[in-house]
This record gives sequence, C-alpha cells and structure tokens, in this order.
Amino acid sequence: MLIVKKFGGTSVANKERIYNVANRCVEEYKKGNDVVVVLSAMGKYTDELISMAEDINEKPPKREMDMLFTIGEQMSVSLMAMAFDKLGVPAVSLNAFQVAMHTTSVHGNARLKRIDTERIRRELENHKIVIVTGFQGVNKYDDYTTLGRGGSDTTAVALAAALHADACEIYTDVDGVYTADPRKVPKARKLKEITYDEMLDLATLGAGVLHNRSVEMAKKYGVPLVVRSSLNNSEGTVVKEEVTVERMLISGVALDTEAVRIAVIGLKDVPGMAFKLFDVLAKKHINVDVILQSIGRAGTKDISFTVDGKDLDDAIATLEENKARLGYQELHSERNIAKLSIVGAGMMSNPGVAAKMFESLYNEGVNINMISTSEIRVTVLINEKDGVRAMNAVHDAFNLAD
Repeated sequence: MLIVKKFGGTSVANKERIYNVANRCVEEYKKGNDVVVVLSAMGKYTDELISMAEDINEKPPKREMDMLFTIGEQMSVSLMAMAFDKLGVPAVSLNAFQVAMHTTSVHGNARLKRIDTERIRRELENHKIVIVTGFQGVNKYDDYTTLGRGGSDTTAVALAAALHADACEIYTDVDGVYTADPRKVPKARKLKEITYDEMLDLATLGAGVLHNRSVEMAKKYGVPLVVRSSLNNSEGTVVKEEVTVERMLISGVALDTEAVRIAVIGLKDVPGMAFKLFDVLAKKHINVDVILQSIGRAGTKDISFTVDGKDLDDAIATLEENKARLGYQELHSERNIAKLSIVGAGMMSNPGVAAKMFESLYNEGVNINMISTSEIRVTVLINEKDGVRAMNAVHDAFNLAD
C-alpha cells in the first residue's frame, strides 16, 4: 500500500512532536507500506515570517513573500528527515523544485497544474520514506509560489492523486471534522463521515479543518480522505462521495470572520453592469462570495458583496482604477462582519430549514444583513461581535450537540 500522510504545523511544533510524527510514520513503514509525508511549517512559524516581513515593509511584494514562506516547510521536512535517520529509517526530504510541483503564477494563491512523480517513485523504490514540503510549488518562471493558507492539505491530496495512493490521511490538532469548531462551540460533535460536497462548503465557509481546494481535488480524483488527530489514535472522520449513515438534516455550522463587505453604490441599471463589475475583480484573482443587488431605482442600482479580508485593499484599488468604466457613484467597505453558514445535504428534501435558522437568530437578537443560499447551504452576513453567540444558537436549534 502507498499512504500519503499530511501533518499540520502544531503536529511538528517542537522536538517531541516531530518524533511523535516520525514514530507514527515508522509504524506504517514497518508494516511494509510505502509512505509519503507532507509537512507544514512548524507551529506558528509562518506567522513569525509574516511579522518579520511587515516589520521591513508593511506591504511586501507577493513574490518575495512566497520566497520567504518556503523557508518554513523546508525547515520542517529537513528536521523530520533527521529524526527518521536517528530512528534508523532511510528517508529523504524534497522541496517543490526537487519534486517538481508545477503551479500557476498567482503568488500567494497559486493552483497546482501537475506533479512530476518520477523522483518520488524512485526514492520509494529505494525503500525510503519521502518527506515533501507542503503549501509550495514552482511556476513557469522558476519562481516559488504558495497555495494559500492551509495549502499543505492540497499538496497532500494532489500527491495522493498523482501517485494513485491507497489512502490520504490529514492529521491536525483536532481529531476529526466536527459539527462546528469545538473551540467556539463546546457542544460540537465529531462526525464519523461526511460527503465531499458538504466538506467543501464547510471548508470554503470558514470551518478551517481542511483547505477547500484539497476537498475539491479529492472529489475530482476520488481520493479517500481521513481527518485525524496527530496527538491520539482516534478514528477520525472519513470524507467521501456518499455516506452510509442516516442523512442528518444539517452536517455542520461554520463561521468566517475573515470576510469583508464592499458596497458599490449608484451603478447604472443596465444589462451587463454586474458582468463588468465582477470581471475586473476576476482579472485580479479576487474571489467574490455573497452577493446582493438592490432593485433598480431612478436608473441606478447598488451591488454589495463579500471578499476575503486580505483582498480588500486590492479590490478597492481595482474598483477605483476602473471607476470611469463602471460609472458608480460611491464605494463603501465594512470589516466588522461575519459569515455564518449551515451546511447539509439533508436540507434538499426538508423545507423550512432556513426559517429555523432565521428564527434562532431572531431569538438571540442577531440582525441579518445579507443572505445567500444553495441546495446544501444557507449563509447569512451578521455583525462580527454576534458571531460566536449566533453560531452556538444555530447549532442548538438544529440539535447538533454531542
């Protein structure tokens, strides 16, 4: 069997945890399995790098940030290889160039295009554990790129797909996928299994357990995922196409406090205006989520939408550069917001789910600013200060408690 194991930053935060990971991988190796290990940067090291960069330049170039970020994963994989050597197990550490992991050229949020597996397969044939840097790639200009925060998950799934691995295990500081973030909702319950679609929505909407593109890729290539804790031996949560248990109405509640809202006021109420607006943002690789358009009045309309907080400055700059083309009157932005979402395939066949969510928010005195829905999710925009309280209220309303 070929197994890909990904370990997050907290799993390799110090010497003791590095050896804990190494011993777990050696157990698998001694069973006769081929093992590929994907690592994130140690602990909060990426945050330290960001702090150092911003101390030098408060708006550092994205290319140089990617160059800086790759240090963290390279440190992790080399130290891990040293631990395997100490344990008497042959291993080799590889970075994005050595693999090679080819990506697009969008610094800070690149996408994987293909992986050359020849080097990894050669090392596996020589009975070595292969340790690969997560989160990073290389573009056509031979520059380092990074896949966005949490991108090591995507590295692991992509390797599992490219190598036709028998399993892909994602190890984190929690022992599976919960109905809500257990650090914010004490009553949250661990799920035995969840569908790709539900996990994708939860990851996109702020659940934080998996990188959303890793789930997208796992679904596309049929990679079976298991989310487990690196600190204990619990079974974890299986992410797959279909679940066998009785379908729950709601699988989870997610809260995203990183979003910001932008309102474009006084656009001409003519066909094609929404296309023009979102086209200029798309060309700058700015993702837009919840969208609300007002009813046209006096020949104008307003469009509000959310973007990730880190994209706010770029979004505002892009819209201001294109003001003449778009012809709007004013721009407003708001940071103190949160996106609260419920996700569950069960809501497709159950009317009244949104009403129950809205009722629980009303009972808590939480005001809703915007609403977005799909077949398996309902998302509302609320004030950030109400976020955790609202999340617990909705979690209780749907009886998701452990």
